[in-house]
This record gives sequence, structure tokens and C-alpha cells, in this order.
Amino acid sequence: MSNYKNIKHVCFDLDGTLMDSHKTIYKTTVKTLDELNIKHNLREEELYKRIGHHFLNIFADLDITVEDFEHFINIYKGYYFNFIDYSVIYPDALELIKMLNDKDVAVSLLTTKAQDQAEKILAYFKMTQMFNYIMGRREGVKTKPSAEPLLIICSKLSLKANETLMVGDTELDIQCGKAAGALTCAVTHGYRTTGQLKFEQPDLIVKNMKELITLLE
Repeated sequence: MSNYKNIKHVCFDLDGTLMDSHKTIYKTTVKTLDELNIKHNLREEELYKRIGHHFLNIFADLDITVEDFEHFINIYKGYYFNFIDYSVIYPDALELIKMLNDKDVAVSLLTTKAQDQAEKILAYFKMTQMFNYIMGRREGVKTKPSAEPLLIICSKLSLKANETLMVGDTELDIQCGKAAGALTCAVTHGYRTTGQLKFEQPDLIVKNMKELITLLE
């Protein structure tokens, strides 16, 4: 596809894009809420369809009251790796990243997970060295769907947004990419329906990473 021949940078979301992690997220969330004696009736499917949003927004949406959010996050991060083996990398994701590395296309990660948590997860899966830049949630930086974190990544890599392809599985990823002036690719194997993703009018929709490999080769 000629529109993609000048791509110099591919930015990936993490959960639902590179990694199927909803069971880890759900089990860790329930464990943390229970540990803190926070009243909830959290069902897996209710969390599943909200993955990608900040926990503050998820809890507000589900009417779960967390008085001390920073304390919740600290406990959550402590439990996360108790359930990490429920997470798996999607088929062909590593092959795609390796192909981009071989082509000297910059590869970055943009996630709403905290910076230290994102780095630990990539290290656990031995993926750290495959990325030119890792952008997790940071104090003072807006999160997706704001363009700010993606523009920071582009600046750090000395690349332009219009040379970038933002790849993600939620409306937040597509809105972020569009706001930054990047091309956008929605993957349907994640946490939103094909209909929800089509509504965002991404430049490209793929079912899986193998399709994206074919388009970017």
C-alpha cells in the first residue's frame, strides 16, 4: 500500500494490541479491591470492554469508590506479576516488531499503564530492546486520547507525526493518532468491536498482526 511506504515509525498500544492481558488485569484489579476492602461487584466483561481507559475513569463509570487512588495503584502494581502468566503476546506480534527493527523503522510503545509498570512488563517478556522508546503514564503528561504523549515520542525519536503509524485496539489509540496527525491502524483482536473501531474511521483496520506484516513488508 503506497500510503504506508514512507512510514518511519510505528507506535503500538500494549494491552489488546500486542498483548492479550485482560485476565491479568481483571484478577489483579479484583485482588486489589478486595485487599483494600473496597466494595465492588466487578464482572470480567464489564472491565474487558473498558480496558485502555485510565482506572479513574473506569471506576467512575462503574460506580466503584477508591478514596486513595495512588495507594490503590501501588498495591495493584505489587500484585500484577502474581497473575502475569495469564497474559500472552498475540501471534505474529514479535515477528512484526522484528521485521520493523530489521527495516530500521522506529518502534515505540504508548500505554496508559504507569511508566515503571510498562517497563517491567516489557522486561518480563524480554521485549525491551525491541523498542526505541517506551511511553507509559507519567505525571504532567496527558494520556490518550490526547495527542501529547505521541507527539513527545515523535520528538524524542526526531521524527514527524506524519511519518508515524499509530496501532491500537481502542478508540483512544485512534483518536490519539488522528489528533497528532499520524496515520492510524485499528486491530480487531483486542478489546473493542469492529463496529466501534470503524466508527473512529482509522486509516486501516486489520484482524491481526499477520495482516499488518503483509501490508508493511
